Amino acid sequence: MDGIIAAVPTPVDSACAPLRGLYVEHCEWALANGCDGLNILGSTGEANSFDMDTRRVVMEWAAAACPMDRLMVGTGTPSLAETISLTIAADDLGYGVALVLPPYYYKPVSAAGLITWYTALHEALGSRAIQIYFYNFPQLTGLGIPVAVIAELSHRHPTRFTGIKDSSGDLEYARAVVAVNATLRVFPSSETVLHHARADGFAGCISASVNVTAPLCAQVWNMGADAASNLTEEISRQRAAITGPNLIPSVKHMVSHRTSDARWRNTVPPFLPLPEGAARDLETALTGP
Repeated sequence: MDGIIAAVPTPVDSACAPLRGLYVEHCEWALANGCDGLNILGSTGEANSFDMDTRRVVMEWAAAACPMDRLMVGTGTPSLAETISLTIAADDLGYGVALVLPPYYYKPVSAAGLITWYTALHEALGSRAIQIYFYNFPQLTGLGIPVAVIAELSHRHPTRFTGIKDSSGDLEYARAVVAVNATLRVFPSSETVLHHARADGFAGCISASVNVTAPLCAQVWNMGADAASNLTEEISRQRAAITGPNLIPSVKHMVSHRTSDARWRNTVPPFLPLPEGAARDLETALTGP
């Protein structure tokens, strides 16, 4: 996978049950409007607020509606057994890539412990073809995946551990991953890197705000280093308006604005819908008064 990957949100009804029609429509819109691929059931998709059965259902919806070579799916949980089960389910559906958080509940976690955990996942998958991308998100998990751990696992099992989504915001960390294994697909979590991504050895980006900025991002990615600076500046401005403590409600609100469907504003607790004032300010920032 490479290019612009949207970390897609999951629409839910008032009882927090996912809504298939809205979900499929947005996935199709994203792929038709600048995205090279989709990351479903990641942090933006509120995956860790859903039970295992619900996650499997959403995985099935995306697999039925979208080209499989343009999908990756979050399967990481603090439970090794549940992570194995979800990853096997993803492989059964034809997913080529699973995005896997580290076991984030018990801390501190040693490097040896992380290697053992990810190795156990690899061994449980046996001859299955699904690849594993590490998901480094220390702001939420409370732990970072050391570069040495990624290097060790990717060199031991090069056809299994093939990439990483880095949501730390630390580009030096992402560059260090490239340096230890240039074959890894390295995706920072911000589309603001796109104009220099190829020069840094990055495969693109996996981003929540791409659900809004994808059309502009596609222009920059296709232009590469020659992209007009004003496009990059506008992407940075729009991303700054979307991100922050209300990232997921903001993304959902802007999808609601695009589709004129208020159900997109629903969130799964502990998230709350974007307050009306903040919603108006966001709309104004992104689409004008």
